[in-house]
Order: sequence, then structure tokens, then C-alpha cells
Amino acid sequence: MAATLCGTLLAKSGWLPLTQCGRVRHMSKSVTRHKRPMHIIKQKLMAVTEYIPPKRLAAGAYPSQNKKVEVESGLVLILKKEVKKVFQDCKMIAVVQNNASNSEDMLTLRHRLHKHSLTVKFFPNQVMRSFLKDSEFCNMAPLFIGSTVLIVSTQGKVKEMLSTLRGSPQMVLLGACVDGTLLSAQGVQHYSKLPSVSVVQGELVSGLTLLSSRTASLLQHHPARLSALLQQYVSQQGAPAAEPRPQESEGVAAQS
Repeated sequence: MAATLCGTLLAKSGWLPLTQCGRVRHMSKSVTRHKRPMHIIKQKLMAVTEYIPPKRLAAGAYPSQNKKVEVESGLVLILKKEVKKVFQDCKMIAVVQNNASNSEDMLTLRHRLHKHSLTVKFFPNQVMRSFLKDSEFCNMAPLFIGSTVLIVSTQGKVKEMLSTLRGSPQMVLLGACVDGTLLSAQGVQHYSKLPSVSVVQGELVSGLTLLSSRTASLLQHHPARLSALLQQYVSQQGAPAAEPRPQESEGVAAQS
């Protein structure tokens, strides 16, 4: 019926033939209002990044803004004073790790060290780290882990300490502070091979004396030579002419 009506209208008005009008589509429009399903990866991303509001706490349940200050006990303060005195009075402070040595071995080691004026000190690691974190020797703090022992001396007797520790394999040297200088275990070995201060001072004095004496001799060489030449010239100019002997003069007269 629609085709008949279209043909009648087109014939009367002189429009295009019916064949062209038959190409008009009579289909419903596509529905675009339905939501497409979200991809599984996007769903996971949205679930992970979803905002979760914090739970409201009851009144007075918020943490306190004031930080708690730990107060050290009297024993810790006394030990820290002793440690400070040790670092001020001793020139050599060595940190040694104690690998399960019994009391007898420790007593023998202390006796052998005492012969060289070396002393063994025991301080808790907590006290040592608390003292070192605010001092100039803060780089020694990592050495105090586990069972550690201090070997101190008012003199830098490194050679004697190393020779004594060789007889105790359970005692391992970790590092030392010698004359205000932090040294590793290998650095302590190198330090022990250096000559003593008295030997170095003697070599320095002898070298300076030799240079000064050589300089003095070089400065006195030319004036002494000039003085000798002048004395020789004066002696040559002031000497009288040689006179003939009387015997020689009589012999000459007899021959004539």
C-alpha cells in the first residue's frame, strides 16, 4: 500500500520513478543507550584504586602528639662517663670480637696483654652506641655488634697487641682508633709495620744535620781557597833573592 501511494504521488508531481523510491530503508535505529561491559583488567584496576574513606575514631582515640623521651638509667650514665674517659686518656682503642672464648682463655689473654701495659675493657653495646652516636668517633658504632671487647692503652702499642692476639684465634680484631685516627683491621696491620716515632725523628735529625754540614762546607770552600792563594802570592812576593854561597864564590875565583 505504501508503494502504491508513493507511485501515485510521484506520478502526479513529476518526481523520480518508483524504482528509486524503493531503495529507502525502513529499519529501526541502533540502540546505543546500553552500557558496554568493562574489560576485566580495567575492573581490577578500578577495584584496586577505589577510594576507601578512613573509619572515624571515637573522641579521644587519636594518638598523642607528644613524643616520649627515653630517660637513661643511672648505671648507663655512669658507664658512658667511663667510656668518655677511656677515649680521652687512651691513644689506642681496639675493638675485638669474642668468639665463644671461655673464662680461662680470657684470663690468660688479659695476663699476656697486661705485660705490655694493655688493658681489656667490657662495655655493653647499647652503652657504646649511645655514646658514639653523638661523638666524633660515630663511625665506630657498626663495629659493636655481638660480643665485643675493648683493648686500650695509653700508648700506641699496636705491634704488641697483634703479637698477643695471634695466640688467641677466637679473638678477631675488627678495627681500632689509634692517635685519633680510625683504622680497619688491615689498616692496623699496615700501621704496625711503620717505624717508631723516635726512629723517624733520629732519621730526620741526621738528614738535616748532614745537609747543614754540607751547606757549611760548600760555603767555606771558596773563601778558604782564596785565602790560601793569597797567602801563597804574598810569600812569593816578599821572599828575598837567593845569594851565592861563599865556597862556590871561592871556587869560581880559583878557576879564573
